Amino acid sequence: MAIVQSIPSLDQILESKRDLFGADLVPYRNHNLRVANFCIELAGGVSDEQLEKIGIACAFHDIGVWTHLTLDYLEPSRVFAAEYLAQIGKSEWNDEIGAMVVEHHKIRSAGASSGPLVEPFRKADWIDVSLGMLKFGLPPSFVSEVKRTFPNAGFHKLLMRATGRQLRTDPLHPMPMMRF
Repeated sequence: MAIVQSIPSLDQILESKRDLFGADLVPYRNHNLRVANFCIELAGGVSDEQLEKIGIACAFHDIGVWTHLTLDYLEPSRVFAAEYLAQIGKSEWNDEIGAMVVEHHKIRSAGASSGPLVEPFRKADWIDVSLGMLKFGLPPSFVSEVKRTFPNAGFHKLLMRATGRQLRTDPLHPMPMMRF
């Protein structure tokens, strides 16, 4: 269980969006690397192509929080990912990466109908958002090591800020990104 320290596709996308994320860049990057490492392990290892897909999905899965300043960000995030895939000539990945983005807050299993990475990605994000309380079978020592390698750096605080903003703007829909 070697920890992946960097994913070129993720690093390139995040660097290109540095101004968008501002002070949230490091917390978001660390969140993405935690999610990526959990996803890789849950998938039982990945190919280079799958690692690139994970990096792209990670970079875009929450981007709508910053671009649209809302927690109703799944569709805008999917659109950004699709536009990026078209730019790099990999639109054939759109179904799987789009499902990874849209399904990552699903409470029940996403299944494998949209690709083999969708369900591991969903579980990986839940592991991180739950601060490792959920593990989906990953060894606690691995989850702890990933968390030590990529510290929270305020990621959950920025989620709380976004939740507060959502409550002020749409109090009847405090968690619009949740799916069943």
